[in-house]
Amino acid sequence: MAEVLKVLTCLLIMLFQKRGSLRDFALLLYDSVVVQHRDTLKLAVPSLIYTLQNNLQYIAISNLPAATFQVTYQLKILTTAVFSVLMLQKSLSRLQWVSLVLLFAGVAIVQVEQEGGRKETSVVGESQNYAKGLVAVVVSCLSSGFAGVYFEKILKGSAASVWMRNVQLGIFGTLLGLLGLWWNDGAAIAEKGFLFGYTPLVWAVIFNQAFGGLLVAVVVKYADNILKGFATSFSIVVSTVTSVYLFGFHVDLLFTLGAGLVIGAVYMYSLPRAPAAPSAPSSSASSSSSSVSHSRNHMGDSRDPEADPFLPKHLGKEKGC
Repeated sequence: MAEVLKVLTCLLIMLFQKRGSLRDFALLLYDSVVVQHRDTLKLAVPSLIYTLQNNLQYIAISNLPAATFQVTYQLKILTTAVFSVLMLQKSLSRLQWVSLVLLFAGVAIVQVEQEGGRKETSVVGESQNYAKGLVAVVVSCLSSGFAGVYFEKILKGSAASVWMRNVQLGIFGTLLGLLGLWWNDGAAIAEKGFLFGYTPLVWAVIFNQAFGGLLVAVVVKYADNILKGFATSFSIVVSTVTSVYLFGFHVDLLFTLGAGLVIGAVYMYSLPRAPAAPSAPSSSASSSSSSVSHSRNHMGDSRDPEADPFLPKHLGKEKGC
């Protein structure tokens, strides 16, 4: 249902962009999805991984305290950075490498604190399996990093909008979700109906899952990584405070230290790189500029924002993102 809502929302946005012209809207869909079917099929891989990742998140949050999940899930920054270096040959600044080390240290501290304190507190319920939740969130971070980098690689040099890409992703996500639905709950759905058990709280989770993903895409396009880092840090704080009041979550010095390191690491990783110093010899300026431009294109450090509408137009100033 989250994938269906996401697809419907993106279709409405594209229809609005076409000023309500159904003919232009239909031609755009036909050309992007059917005519360029090879391009569409490329998104089957990230769609499969995203579907797996979404289900793993449900498993993780069912077996971990909300605050612990929120902190640990930031490991996706580390996995995304590693896959970016391996798959896109990106270079990271020294500050970014330091922030990744701090991120890993912060998550490790939180996990050690939770492992040592969960036997003494009632943070994890009797029905929760901490090890199962931890494995689920780690695998989810790995899948998130790979799928995100793979998606970026597909988007490079593409003129398709972020809304069209989400429609293409959503088509495969819906089909894969229906397949999993039939496999796991086919008999129950046949007996009780598709919407059995859809309480207002369930609908709230579905809307959050659907529109939260689209909101991230909008943030990436129209805001910057620093604001996104602040939002992530704020979400960790909100999750921790809410968990204290709703679930009796215990915040001690170690958890505060670990969460603080993670928040600091997220902010540091989001900082833009310092501008490179201009080369001294003026005679070789033209050839040097050409060489640097070719090198950056090869290394994946510079992108044409007009050629890739998914990425922010000011990305040239933030090559460390």
